[in-house]
Amino acid sequence: MRYESGVTSVSWIPSEAVDRPALRAPFDRGVLHYDEPPPSRIDDLEALRGADGCRLANQLRAWIEVDGSDITGAGYSGGGVMGSTAVRLGGRRVVFPATGLPDIQKAPEVHSQHVRFLQTAGGRAGIPGPRLVSYAPFAQWVPPTVWTTLGLTIRIDGSSEYELIGASPFPRHWLFDASGQLVAKAGLADFREWWRHAFGPHTPWGDEDSPVLLVAAETELERHLSSLIMKGGPKPAFRLLEAGDFVTRQGQPGGEVFLLLDGILGVEVDDRQIAQVGPGAIVGERALLEEGVRTASLRALTRCRVAVAQGDQLDPDKLGELSEDHRREMRPSDQFSSSRDD
Repeated sequence: MRYESGVTSVSWIPSEAVDRPALRAPFDRGVLHYDEPPPSRIDDLEALRGADGCRLANQLRAWIEVDGSDITGAGYSGGGVMGSTAVRLGGRRVVFPATGLPDIQKAPEVHSQHVRFLQTAGGRAGIPGPRLVSYAPFAQWVPPTVWTTLGLTIRIDGSSEYELIGASPFPRHWLFDASGQLVAKAGLADFREWWRHAFGPHTPWGDEDSPVLLVAAETELERHLSSLIMKGGPKPAFRLLEAGDFVTRQGQPGGEVFLLLDGILGVEVDDRQIAQVGPGAIVGERALLEEGVRTASLRALTRCRVAVAQGDQLDPDKLGELSEDHRREMRPSDQFSSSRDD
C-alpha cells in the first residue's frame, strides 16, 4: 500500500511590510510592489507563481510504502520554486528571475509506525540588495535569502501531520495542508532582522535556521471584514505595540475593532490567557455588541502592528457572527505547531 501526503508554504510581501523609510521608497513610488494576499485555498500552485502571486513556494510532498505492518519504502516528491521580481522602470515592467538555492531534503527518518520528512527551500531575489549587515564583511550586495523549512510525518495507517519548523524572518509565510487549504501563518515578519542577518552562513545552507511563531489562520469572515477595513472606507489608523503593551483592557469602554496586521496577541479574561491570535485576526467586536464595554484584555505577546477601525464601519450582523465564532474558538491555548490530516 502506498500513502502520499504533503504540505506547502507560500511566502509573500504584505502591504506596508517594509518599515524602513529609505527602503519603502521604491514600494511607495511603484518601482517595486507589495503582494496581494494569496487565496485561502490553492488548487494550482504554478498558476499562482506565474501570476506573480508569491516570492517563494515550498511544496513538500512525500510517500511511504507499507506491506502489512512494515514500512518498506519512502521518498520525496515536489520541491521549492522561487517567484520573480517585477520592477517598473520608466513606465516599463521588467521582470527579474530569482535565484533558487538547492533544496535541502533530509534522508527520511523511518520509524516503526511513521516516517518523518524535512525539506528546506529558498533563494534570493534577482535584483541587488546593497546594505550594511551585522557580520563580517559587514556589507552585502546580493539580497537576503528567503526560505522555509517544512516537516511532514506520514504514519503507517496513512494519516499525516505537518509543521513549519523554520523560516526566514521575512517576508510573510503561510502554510497550506495537503488539500491546498490555508491552515496556519507565521505570526511575525521582521524586515530589519532579515535585512541585516539572513545571508550566507546565517541560513540553512550555512547550517543556521530561524524558529517560527506559528498561529492558526483567520476565518473567511475575518478575511472579508479585513478587506472592508483596509479598502472599503476611511483609511484606518495604525498602532505599533511592543511585547507587553495592551490593545484593550477588560472592563474599559471601547468602540473600535482591531485588525492584527503583524505579531501575536494574547486574549485574557480575568488575567488568564485563553487564546492567542495572529495576523489577519479581527478582535474587539464584543464591546460593540455588549453595551460598549470590553469583555477581555488584548495584550501584545510580540511586537505587533494593528489597524484600528470604528465599529460603525462594519455590519452589526457580521460582527455578531464573528463574535459567535470567537466564542467557539476561545479556549486555553497552546502554541499552534502542527495539524493532522486523516
